[in-house]
Amino acid sequence: QVQLVESGGGLVQAGGSLRLSCAASGPTFNTYSMGWFRQAPGKEREFVAGIRWMGSSTYYADSVKGRFTISRDNAKNTVYLQMNSLKPEDTAVYSCAATRGVVLETATYRYWGQGTQVTVSS
Repeated sequence: QVQLVESGGGLVQAGGSLRLSCAASGPTFNTYSMGWFRQAPGKEREFVAGIRWMGSSTYYADSVKGRFTISRDNAKNTVYLQMNSLKPEDTAVYSCAATRGVVLETATYRYWGQGTQVTVSS
């Protein structure tokens, strides 16, 4: 079993940056691929970024490509999401999740964190 705890959210002005962290418990973290998702009020949850268990491959939604970077440190059981050039439309609750399945398929994610709020002001 994997438990996930996100941190690093907050309020930032448009154009600013934030780095989210997702700390995982459990000895098998490095066997899971990880994803970041977000959900804005009144909208469905959407995939933001994903990284394979060895960190060899990364995936991004078109809306964040070139601005966000996902990375992981298996020695620290942590995955990160560096968010640059933030826009008001990036405002959402961001959650990390773990999967042993296909990174781009939300239904394959088995473990989820509680989420952290990111608010981007214009």
